[in-house]
Amino acid sequence: MFFAVFGFKFILILLFVFGNACLTRFGVHHSYTDASFSESLYGLRRRAAKIRTNKADIRSKSSDGIQHSGLERRQRVLSVVFLVVLPYFKSKLHSIYNKEREARLQASLWGPGEERFEDVDYFDEGEASITTRTSTEAEATMRTRLAKHIQKIIGACYPWIHATSEGLTFTYQLLYLLDATGFYSVGLHALGIHVCRATGQELMDTSSRISKIRSRERERLRGPPWLKAVQGTLLKCTYALLDYAQTGLIAAVFIFKMMEWWYQSAEERMSAPTVYPPPPPPPPPKVAKDGIPLPPDRTICPLCSQKRANPSVVTVSGFVFCYACIHKYVSQYKRCPITLMPADIEQIRRLFHDV
Repeated sequence: MFFAVFGFKFILILLFVFGNACLTRFGVHHSYTDASFSESLYGLRRRAAKIRTNKADIRSKSSDGIQHSGLERRQRVLSVVFLVVLPYFKSKLHSIYNKEREARLQASLWGPGEERFEDVDYFDEGEASITTRTSTEAEATMRTRLAKHIQKIIGACYPWIHATSEGLTFTYQLLYLLDATGFYSVGLHALGIHVCRATGQELMDTSSRISKIRSRERERLRGPPWLKAVQGTLLKCTYALLDYAQTGLIAAVFIFKMMEWWYQSAEERMSAPTVYPPPPPPPPPKVAKDGIPLPPDRTICPLCSQKRANPSVVTVSGFVFCYACIHKYVSQYKRCPITLMPADIEQIRRLFHDV
């Protein structure tokens, strides 16, 4: 139940925390990587793209006229917003739009819902209680009307917003594949950020910078030896937690998906209908003592003792005869010739495949 209700929010919190850890500073103990969690897994980095206007710089350096530099704090914060917050609000808008569409569909099929009188109190409890109840109902009605108006506005505007967003995303990705732009999304273009692959030198510089910061932190420890030992242990634990944060997130997501699959499979097994084996066929009807005996060859008609022509069955017993023979017999005796069970002409059925 927890995974079904809070699963999306749990993943959102993990992405927000570790996205911040990758894109922003957590004190002086963690060195940011200027990349989202998924980008850092592939060795990518975010760089601020600045277009150079100096012609000398353009001739002396790269030919595209773009200079990369580290991200500013504003760009890191907005990157987290574009990566986590906006998708969350988009999913909420999509959920509200689906509810509004279902409500419109139900209204078109069944008409608008009638007012309910479940909460009406027909007993007089005094003027004070009536006034309080009336004011509460008025506030609830106003909130309900406001919520309905907001849902209608979202239902009318969301398709256009969604189509615009998907169209821009497709256009940017297509232009990025054709090497017509260096931005593969609208958010990166708005922030002026390029996603580049980190070089080996950058990875070595990052590792050395982290080592220097941690060594300086150890040197700044003050106090008696036992206090330094405690502080050093805490620093080691903090560094280990930060070093294995990505691995921990991968393990957490894997465990979460495994638990979700496990509980979902259990719920499906509990809610699945029980499959019973098919019942055995009913036993054949008994031949009456005064009835016509069955021939040993099943392709022979019991009435004319000839091979069946236009085989037909009497539904009350299930035995097969020639159509002319059984029609004549039932018309005359009103019964099955073998079981002597009452039968009528309407209970004769033609068989189009004689087995």
